[in-house]
Amino acid sequence: MAYRSFRSFLDALEKAGDLKRIAVPVDTDLLIAEWADREMKSPGGGKALLFEQPIVDGKKSEFAVAINTMGSRRRMAMALQVEDIEDVAREIQLILKAKPPTDLREGWNLLKQGIHLLHARPKSVHDAPCQEVVHRMENGDFSLEDLPILKCWPKDGGRFITLANVHTRDPETGARNVGIYRMQVYDRHTTGMHWQLHKVGARHGKRYYERGERMPVAVTLGGDPVYTFAATAPLPDGLDELLFAGFLRRKSVELVRCKTIDLEVPADVDFVLEGYVQPGELRPEGPFGDHTGYYTAIEDYPAFHLTAITHRRDAVYPTTIVGIPPMEDYYIGEACVRIFLPVFKMNFPELVDMALPPEGVFHNLVFISIRKQYPYQAFKVMHGLWGMGQMMFSKYIVAVDEDCDVHNTSEVLFRLCANTDPARDTTVIKNPSDSLDHAPSEQNIGSHMGFDATRKLPGENYRRPWPELLKMTDEARALVDALQAQAR
Repeated sequence: MAYRSFRSFLDALEKAGDLKRIAVPVDTDLLIAEWADREMKSPGGGKALLFEQPIVDGKKSEFAVAINTMGSRRRMAMALQVEDIEDVAREIQLILKAKPPTDLREGWNLLKQGIHLLHARPKSVHDAPCQEVVHRMENGDFSLEDLPILKCWPKDGGRFITLANVHTRDPETGARNVGIYRMQVYDRHTTGMHWQLHKVGARHGKRYYERGERMPVAVTLGGDPVYTFAATAPLPDGLDELLFAGFLRRKSVELVRCKTIDLEVPADVDFVLEGYVQPGELRPEGPFGDHTGYYTAIEDYPAFHLTAITHRRDAVYPTTIVGIPPMEDYYIGEACVRIFLPVFKMNFPELVDMALPPEGVFHNLVFISIRKQYPYQAFKVMHGLWGMGQMMFSKYIVAVDEDCDVHNTSEVLFRLCANTDPARDTTVIKNPSDSLDHAPSEQNIGSHMGFDATRKLPGENYRRPWPELLKMTDEARALVDALQAQAR
């Protein structure tokens, strides 16, 4: 069954021994972030943390703070309610090609293929837990100051909402989008909206700007953790994140209309921040200690104006911090790679496996293994990946043969050093770059490099016999295993 609330997810984590309750008062200014950073960097990602007495400006907040809730492979699987992330990967290729069923017969046919789309399409409701308490900003009795929003790093420009699911709608097509964008708190009723150039939210904002209209925006926090995962997933353009969330949770997402703007949001979330962005209005945003491990500079971004805050009576404030890896976001990103690997394999049948090691902070480093059959096949796959969605940001791609474990960074680096001649086995291209990458000379534009660390074929200007990799026989390995067991 899908999680009824964010609290029910936390209860499941606690029952599994994967949640620590922190009963002592802890300040939201740096201290929760420092505590969480230590936990995230402990073996396996540590445990989820629930701070029961967060302190904001010297006062105890009425809302507890949860952090690192998806910061391990086990917790990611629990968030998606599967034994293993690979269970979702086996189904995901089908959902990307299928449409929601139009009748019961079609629904049963899809179910036979392992796709539970009967409950995938969102449905509207009138009453919602997320609106148990309603605060309209015009009344002045509640504001962003009442939420336990963290200041994460010493030189941050202020407090940042870091795990916000931002809901927007295309004014022309009506298509909705849910993305995660950081939000710097400017005052009681205003935040920044960090829509980077390549994001769908920025595209929607541009269309409202062209129409000269105010853009309604809703921000949700909490609820089923599937919502947050769906918002981060690299879905094909046009695939509804809430449809995807319904598929993952095997239950339709119930949507309720906001109180002050014309948008719908999941009914079971903990908080909803309602408001608008006035296209063309920009404010300085930053600095922010980012997932790159560095502070991103101050730049102009849209401002978000609050019109209302609604929440559950028993709401928990979910948050995260990013920084030098490994952090919680690494496990979310790793799950995305595992789940969407079948999609990449549809386009590249020779692709065996893919990994984004934590040192690469998502886009900077990608390892791929392939079944190589012809010269320059590794470069062919690299160029194809650079043309696929957010893979365009991949700064370095290393290709190895299928017998190399791409999840073992040491093994990949061994192949890279042993199997490459730099002049022959590298390629450099110009491509869009991640807005947060500080290395390129110009923002959003940079170069990417590919390394072909596969065995070389005659057509690749290699004219010597390729040596055989050292490997012990299976029989010898088995005999030594038996002998070692006896010795113990």
